[in-house]
Amino acid sequence: MIWALVLAAGESIRMGRSKQLLPFANKTILETVIDHINQSTVDETLIVLGSNREKIEEVIKNLPVKSVYNPRFKEGMLTSVQKGFVSLPEEVEAVLVFLGDQPMIASSVIDQIVSAYHSSEKGIILPVYGQKRGHPVLIDTKYRQELANLNPEIGLRELIHDHPEDILEVNLDSSSILEDIDTPEDYKNLKN
Repeated sequence: MIWALVLAAGESIRMGRSKQLLPFANKTILETVIDHINQSTVDETLIVLGSNREKIEEVIKNLPVKSVYNPRFKEGMLTSVQKGFVSLPEEVEAVLVFLGDQPMIASSVIDQIVSAYHSSEKGIILPVYGQKRGHPVLIDTKYRQELANLNPEIGLRELIHDHPEDILEVNLDSSSILEDIDTPEDYKNLKN
């Protein structure tokens, strides 16, 4: 069983307002991310909430997703990853960690990453475009305990650094794995 873990807890400080709720493709950015995941082979989706929790819950309440609140969201993204992992059922094999501000990632890209996991013996699958690593990152749940103990200053990079032998890089022909929305300029450029 493969789950998607969507990180949607951030304060969107550089954007100046909740970027997950900005309009995108006749929906919000977060709804678009969820739609693409739901069209993929991923089994379930868990949204990690923090800042603007109530507003986001209102938008996603009728979608086929689960959500969990990270009370430590101000401490950084790693706390949301950790909260998500401890909230997963035991039977989950692997998790795709999505940023909640990447609405351009198509379901076909997600499926390529899941397929690479199933056909390899690797526990960490990294999507790559133009020699740059992007998201979503797939992590086998065998790392559940190790994730709980990562250094918050380093985050997921520590896990990746510590297990080079268990990494598979998947070269994709989509730059969407590198495109997120942090600033009003990013938002304007992606919408055009």
